[in-house]
Amino acid sequence: MIQGKMEAFEKIVTRDYGNIAGIVVLKDGETLYEHYFNECTVNNRIHIYSVTKSIVSVLVGIAMDKGYIQTLDQKVLDFFPEYEIKKREKTIQNITLRNLLTMTAPYKYKLNPYIKYFTSDDWVKFSLDLLGGKGRVGKFRYTPLIGPDIVSGILGKATGQSVINFAQENLFAPLGIAVEKNIIFHSKEEQLAFNQATNISGWVADPMGVNTAGWGLTLSPIDMAKIGQLCLNHGTWNHKQIVSAKWINESTKEHSRWETHNLPYGYLWWIHKDGFAAMGDGGNTIYVNKEKNMVISIASLFRPKAKDRMELIQKYIEPLFENCVY
Repeated sequence: MIQGKMEAFEKIVTRDYGNIAGIVVLKDGETLYEHYFNECTVNNRIHIYSVTKSIVSVLVGIAMDKGYIQTLDQKVLDFFPEYEIKKREKTIQNITLRNLLTMTAPYKYKLNPYIKYFTSDDWVKFSLDLLGGKGRVGKFRYTPLIGPDIVSGILGKATGQSVINFAQENLFAPLGIAVEKNIIFHSKEEQLAFNQATNISGWVADPMGVNTAGWGLTLSPIDMAKIGQLCLNHGTWNHKQIVSAKWINESTKEHSRWETHNLPYGYLWWIHKDGFAAMGDGGNTIYVNKEKNMVISIASLFRPKAKDRMELIQKYIEPLFENCVY
């Protein structure tokens, strides 16, 4: 019976969600399902786009636990004493780390200046130059790519380590996740090839060596599921506290809301009625359901305007696996 339902489910995935690379389903910490599509295997690494943000949120929590960051209400510019603000620029002086994590910081750009961003040498400074302006501090504004790198800059300044090294030591290694190297693009072609690749283990960094915060990390579906399980476990892994339960609880509850789409937001996590989720372009997803004690991860090859993964999860995956006996 379950085999027939599984085959029907996989046909739906292949037909309607054709860019999926792999799906992992965990319940009560046990793997109920692990399957790969599009010739991908357990060994492939996929660019997870904005799912990177939620992993950066965990890293901020670890940095706070270790005392590198004292409070989320610290002003952003406190971390960058060398940064020179323009005269009459007042808004930027009031923006805090909390504003960056809750997407409630204003920016000066209307349309994302992607080309200028990618061709600049310092993505943190580029983002700082666009922070502030005439917008209101405290109003939700989702910034998918230009802006979050300031958080990477803060992590680097606060910890005295590159983000990838801090993550490898304090998050990835304890969870058995391999993120091998910095990825620095030397041409547009290299970046486009990276977006299509399934065999690169690493994290994108700018020419200054600062890792991206809004995109750029490659992981497997199992790696993604481990991050979700860590958070479902209130920050523990193999009986070791990797990040405090207090941080997980705070970061995965609503602190702001994208009113246009009525979407609640935590600290770089999206919040849903039964838990929280990390969502990335192309349909990359880490979905945590606290009520059902489930984690669902989906790694996806890039496709513009990919079909909604929340529908796939809540309509097909959860009903198929929530009553499974293992």
